[in-house]
Amino acid sequence: MNILDIIQDGVAKGVKELYDHDIDPSSVNLSGTRKEFEGDYTVVVFPFTKAAKKKPDVIGEELGNYLTQNIGQLVRFNVIKGFLNLVVSDDYWTDFLQDIAQQEQYGQHQPNGKKVMVEFSSPNTNKPLHLGHIRNILLGWSTSRILEAAGYEVVRVQIVNDRGIAICKSMLAWQKFGEGATPESMGKKSDHFVGHFYVLFEQKFKEEYTAWQASEEGQKVFAEKQKKDQDQTAFFKAYKNTYFNEYSALGQEAKSMLLQWEAGDEATIALWKKMNNWVYQGFDVTYQNLGVHFDKLYYESNTYLLGKETVLNGLENSTFYKKEDGSVWIDLEDAKLDHKLVLRSDGTSVYMTQDIGTAQLRYQDYGVDKMVYVVADEQDYHFKVLFEILKRLGEPYADGLHHLSYGMVDLPSGKMKSREGTVVDADDLMAEVKEEARMNSGERGTIIDLPKEEQDDIIRKIGLAALKYFIVRVNPQKRMTFDPKESVDMQGQTGPYIQNAFVRIQSVLRKAGEIDFAKAKDYTTLQPQEKDIILQLFDFPNIIEQAANDYDPSHVGAYCYNLAKSFHKFYHDLPMLKAETEAAKVFRLMLSTQLAKTLQFGMDLLGIEMPHKM
Repeated sequence: MNILDIIQDGVAKGVKELYDHDIDPSSVNLSGTRKEFEGDYTVVVFPFTKAAKKKPDVIGEELGNYLTQNIGQLVRFNVIKGFLNLVVSDDYWTDFLQDIAQQEQYGQHQPNGKKVMVEFSSPNTNKPLHLGHIRNILLGWSTSRILEAAGYEVVRVQIVNDRGIAICKSMLAWQKFGEGATPESMGKKSDHFVGHFYVLFEQKFKEEYTAWQASEEGQKVFAEKQKKDQDQTAFFKAYKNTYFNEYSALGQEAKSMLLQWEAGDEATIALWKKMNNWVYQGFDVTYQNLGVHFDKLYYESNTYLLGKETVLNGLENSTFYKKEDGSVWIDLEDAKLDHKLVLRSDGTSVYMTQDIGTAQLRYQDYGVDKMVYVVADEQDYHFKVLFEILKRLGEPYADGLHHLSYGMVDLPSGKMKSREGTVVDADDLMAEVKEEARMNSGERGTIIDLPKEEQDDIIRKIGLAALKYFIVRVNPQKRMTFDPKESVDMQGQTGPYIQNAFVRIQSVLRKAGEIDFAKAKDYTTLQPQEKDIILQLFDFPNIIEQAANDYDPSHVGAYCYNLAKSFHKFYHDLPMLKAETEAAKVFRLMLSTQLAKTLQFGMDLLGIEMPHKM
């Protein structure tokens, strides 16, 4: 048992022996002692007042005496009102450090026999990945890594949205205005090339719509359909989608292309494959630069017809019902979700139908216990409905469904809009943070003597750490603003700040040369800074478990920052290479080595590499 289990078990035995009251050891309220009081762990004794029929401070004294007399690892205690603060012996902590120093990967949990699927990224093939995708990708990747560290077998997937009207807009623009251009001929990364034509379509459509508004037909529509006292600007802003569907020549061509695709027209399919392949090539480069990969890709073009048979079967057992127009719905009012369409009156599927079928297909493919969907919070209602439907269908994985909902990402300059070309592409953003890292490094001049290839690799690691950490340090549900300049600050809560702690340790270890860690056992009295670090190391497996349970990488991000901060204080306050004794020197080097290993593992769970110099 570790010290937490020992204390909880001891408290349960003490309450039984002192007050003849049975409690479950796991119910004992145990937490870290607040910094202003002496102690490592605090027991809340208020729950025992009824059984003991005594005041909390009296219970604290009696229980504290019992624990220190019966548990050798506890050396003293103090009572603050109803809180019993316990001090663990230095011997326990030094033995603990010796133990984890021998472990191959401290913090890694044993396999739990469960399998979880994490779906993330899932882009459209009409544009390159952008800042919003980066948050999705980083949350999905880090969550999948944390789940692995918590003992799960993890399957990483994405569903590529490779069909629909938006994709046809890019295709049509290239067909009409591209003049046979290719990514090579325009000197563009291939997904950026396709995205260029998506933006171009919107520009051409905007020109067409502006001209139509001033036309006789446009003015007639305004006169007939405007709401009372509605000005033209407001009317035409609201009327844009209707114009696209009913009047626009470009809109009609795009919709006709979609119908041709659905009918399997050879020329349309050939164009679709050509442009999608350009996008996939670009995506692969971005994913590689971000350091992520997938075990399987699902494509909407293969899944959009799934789920229809399930819905039709569900009509027979009254899971779904049919309206007079032939459309099929499900009544979820008892779950406070309303009625939801699952098949249109013409028998075609909607996104909900497709998602039902895709979930079933994935379970057939992998037999997972859990499915995690990393999707922005604008789809919260959709996933509540999907999960409720799958539950009612009796799917065996229904209790293991989770929507990892996250807020949008803004820039200091404001929101982004894909169709207007104001989105910050993922590739451009990575290049920007690397350039910020390069400028910061140049000002310090610390790696100027290294070969250029090594300098570039260090800059890459620092820049990506700045980007990744800045995003995953924020609770997923919060909307956030990404500031490239702030992200590379070496003094703030940033990736480079944490990397700097690791680099400092590597520098010290290089200077120390060969170390005989066996001498560390002769160091028996801990300094507060040393104990603070050991307590944090002790908590690392719990942090991983909490982050996995909450599907929240920010727990690991905060942990790594706090551990790095504690090291910087330790480094400033206590000498290592010139320590007061050889035992103190070796112990501190061992402590620093384990701290570096833990930082490296923790940051790796966030997709962040550690440089050895910076």
